[in-house]
Amino acid sequence: MNMRTDIYWESINKFGEELCGDSVEIVRSPEKTILVLADGLGSGVKANILSTLTTKIAATMLKDGATIEETVKTIVSTLPVCRIRKIAYSTFTIITVDDKCNCHIVEYDNPPVFLLRNGQIEKINGVKREIAGKKLTETRIKVEENDMLIAVSDGVVHAGVGGLLNLGWQWENIAGYIEKVSKTETTPKSLVRLITTVTSNFYLDRAGDDATVAALKVIRPRRVTVFTGPPQNPADDGRVVELLMGEPGVKVVCGGTAARIVSKILRKELVTSAEFIDPDIPPVGSIKGIDLVTEGVLTLARTRQILQEYALPRARFSDLRQLNKKDGASRLAKIFVDATDLTFLLGKAVNPAHQNPDFPKELSIKLNIVRDIITILEKMGKNVTVKYF
Repeated sequence: MNMRTDIYWESINKFGEELCGDSVEIVRSPEKTILVLADGLGSGVKANILSTLTTKIAATMLKDGATIEETVKTIVSTLPVCRIRKIAYSTFTIITVDDKCNCHIVEYDNPPVFLLRNGQIEKINGVKREIAGKKLTETRIKVEENDMLIAVSDGVVHAGVGGLLNLGWQWENIAGYIEKVSKTETTPKSLVRLITTVTSNFYLDRAGDDATVAALKVIRPRRVTVFTGPPQNPADDGRVVELLMGEPGVKVVCGGTAARIVSKILRKELVTSAEFIDPDIPPVGSIKGIDLVTEGVLTLARTRQILQEYALPRARFSDLRQLNKKDGASRLAKIFVDATDLTFLLGKAVNPAHQNPDFPKELSIKLNIVRDIITILEKMGKNVTVKYF
């Protein structure tokens, strides 16, 4: 059974530091996801360099097929040695999940990973081993749909030490908190944001250490196919519609011309709503068999803006609520955010209206707007395929 992952992470810098000493690197493909969280020695620039090197080396080598032994040995031999402490040190957590639900976890001096399954935190029992002088914990398990793996740096576990909490937040208390909030918060983004908010509160907004939370959720593939823009050659109209209808999952059509092509080929009526839910966004339409039919450039430009705001590391709650609105752009953005795999069928015929120099700059060529959207989605970790016609 093929599976995908949904991932979100956030960091809190140690108070007074411009750079975070923790780093996270994520590599995703349809076959495998690799998440690396590293905590560099100390804080500030040096810690940032150590953790960044660790995450980059680990993610790159494992992606290219290196063994964990080769990877750890390379990290140990590459990290620069601190002149003062005479050591090169970065803790790390590596989580690898493939599309068959095989999970490999390697931990070095970081707090143990939390496994959230069916609303309960389950203990992961790993095997102790030594590589290049480093004592690691290695775990291999089978994960299930909706399992969430949560990795944290020690700045989270130690939150509140000497202040609100004498001994810090502690792993067991964090586990209890995760179980409590997971009853209503089921996405990595919402869960991570709550944990980092509480962490910051325990530090009284003056963090005594860098603190990072990263969550990985195992989910089924959610596929979306989008057709926009008429093909350069009208003879390709039928082929594009055949591809659209032949793909599994959600089907979206953007643009009046594309909608008329689909309506004609499928011999299904195109119905356009007269209701302006948002005065700045044209109404949606409907075609039987298509999940969403929208106007073209204006809707896509607004969708791009919503995605840009949503993708911010600390998006405002108002930006998150935007996805629940019913206008065409918000509905389209939500479909994109929820998807794991997207296929864009892009017609390259030029609409003369989009080239009018009197139009506002944001009404530039539709293809450029779609390419911007694709770039944002890829940065969000989506698997995107583009086919031009």
